[in-house]
Amino acid sequence: MPSIIAFSHQAPLPEYDFPREARRIQGVPQRTTWNHFTNASGEMFAGIWACEVGSWRIEFGAHEDEFFFVTQGRCRIIDAAGTTVEAGPGESLVIPAGFKGVFEVLEPMQKHYVIVERKTA
Repeated sequence: MPSIIAFSHQAPLPEYDFPREARRIQGVPQRTTWNHFTNASGEMFAGIWACEVGSWRIEFGAHEDEFFFVTQGRCRIIDAAGTTVEAGPGESLVIPAGFKGVFEVLEPMQKHYVIVERKTA
């Protein structure tokens, strides 16, 4: 029987990465991910993500959506048309499937995330 997953009761190992060089705009920010949950089909992921100051281009897949809630720091997301949205502690954003733009970390940040990658036939 499936159980409730409380992030505070887990200690997943952190995964570290950096934006690919071809996508980097400013800095070489280290990103740290603590993935707390992956569903059985591999379509949904949830956890905590932290990042240093910097910016890079992002491109979401046609079937990949992300919801996140900022717990610390501040970020800015800029879409291909130049529309800018900032988020800080207590604020939530959704990055929809197919989104292309820039992700900029203005202050070292941490967020809780849920990513859904719908499988296609």
